[in-house]
Amino acid sequence: MIIDRFIDTEEEVELDVIREKDELNRLILFNDDVNTFEWVIHCLMKYCGHDSIQAEQCAYIVHYKGLCAVKEGTLEELKPICEVLLEKGLSAEIN
Repeated sequence: MIIDRFIDTEEEVELDVIREKDELNRLILFNDDVNTFEWVIHCLMKYCGHDSIQAEQCAYIVHYKGLCAVKEGTLEELKPICEVLLEKGLSAEIN
């Protein structure tokens, strides 16, 4: 993060960092009774850019916990990914 002014206190820097992190959204994948592990893993690899290990771990988290944040980014980055996951029959939303 680039700050174009002098910062007098450490607290101001921490507030700037918190605001930057708040701008990121999460793509949440939800468990369902329809899709197989293989299909979920395939979609995470193809559309989210996960490697096979990361995709498998996310699939297990979704299965056992009910949901998993599979990707972080701006709304503009996540919206097309979420749309394609929904088109492929997965349950997803952006938070």
